[in-house]
Amino acid sequence: MQNIRKGFRGDSVILMGKNTMMKRSIRIHAENTCNDAIKNLIPLLAGNVGFIFTKGDLNEVREELGKYKVGAPVRVGLVAPIDVVVPPGNTGLDPSQTSFFQVLNIPTKINKGTVEIVKAVELVKKVEKVGSSEVALPSKLGVKPFSYGLSVVSVYNNGTVISPEVLDLTEDDLMEKFTGWLSNVAFLSLAVTFPTLAVAPHMFIHAYKNALALAVATEYTFPQAEKVKEYLKDPSKFVGGGAAAPADSGAAKEEKVEEAKEESEESDEDLVTGLFD
Repeated sequence: MQNIRKGFRGDSVILMGKNTMMKRSIRIHAENTCNDAIKNLIPLLAGNVGFIFTKGDLNEVREELGKYKVGAPVRVGLVAPIDVVVPPGNTGLDPSQTSFFQVLNIPTKINKGTVEIVKAVELVKKVEKVGSSEVALPSKLGVKPFSYGLSVVSVYNNGTVISPEVLDLTEDDLMEKFTGWLSNVAFLSLAVTFPTLAVAPHMFIHAYKNALALAVATEYTFPQAEKVKEYLKDPSKFVGGGAAAPADSGAAKEEKVEEAKEESEESDEDLVTGLFD
């Protein structure tokens, strides 16, 4: 706790004490300041909890709080916060300790004068109570698989208590949620034909389509419909200049074929006349 207070010094203040005293302090403060919203903190004062008062960024406070963890040994009767698995490897114990591992049905072998665990051993699963047999091996190896520290349980801001999961939201998550809500508003507005800012672009486009259809079907026109009506009257006006190229190239091919025929005829005449020279 001293290290945590030292790490937060200057930006935040940590207050921990008896829950009854903290509840009384909150009630007195609410009466003196006429701020009943702060009473929302009273139901949260259950168990081993405390307060962190800060003016800084909440994400930074939570990250700083996560840096301070203390290793703790396995004890009988505790509820395991995580899965406890002893990995295979050298234990550093001398061969005389082999009988200890045999009692626990843990496969071992002697390697370079020390006992080595051959296979990973799963001692206890998360949320299960720790028994005496699960305590023996970590105690023998001097392993502290559990770690304890402070974690954020709730966030209080201007009378509102929110879940700490809110701190995990990024700007992309907020934009995605906002876009979804905006789509729902647009769908509802279109369904009940109620104009809103979310549905205004769709309504304008729909109105333009109706006006354009009316202009095409009748003699009525307006500037945005003239080009469409002109295209419907004569689509050839909007054909690109590349369309004439195939015809030109075809004519050029015909000319080349005719020239080739003339040349062949001339060459044949020359050949015939040359035979009688």
